[in-house]
Amino acid sequence: MANVLLHLPELQGMELNHVQMLLKDLSDKQAQQFASIYRARRKDPQMVLLTCLVGLLGVAGIHRFIIGQIGMGILYFFTAGICFIGTIVDAVNYQSLAFEFNRQVANEVSPLAKSLTD
Repeated sequence: MANVLLHLPELQGMELNHVQMLLKDLSDKQAQQFASIYRARRKDPQMVLLTCLVGLLGVAGIHRFIIGQIGMGILYFFTAGICFIGTIVDAVNYQSLAFEFNRQVANEVSPLAKSLTD
């Protein structure tokens, strides 16, 4: 069983719990593979917040593009963050936006890490 904090010390909260669950059956070498791939693909919640706040200054939707929600990014861009209300809501919920994206990435990377070192 691999120690998550040794490989990914930057994780916190729900993201830490989710990754810990995914890594419980991996060897240390597989966990290292997972950590290197996951770290390259995950989005930092602080970056999501900062790009969301840029939307309040005039370029709304950047944070939605970053987390892979292209349609919502276009909608936010052309509607000024749905009249700033959507951008404000996203600024409050930035951690859950980042967690949902990172959870999806972790679920994609986990089988890949298992197969690379088998």
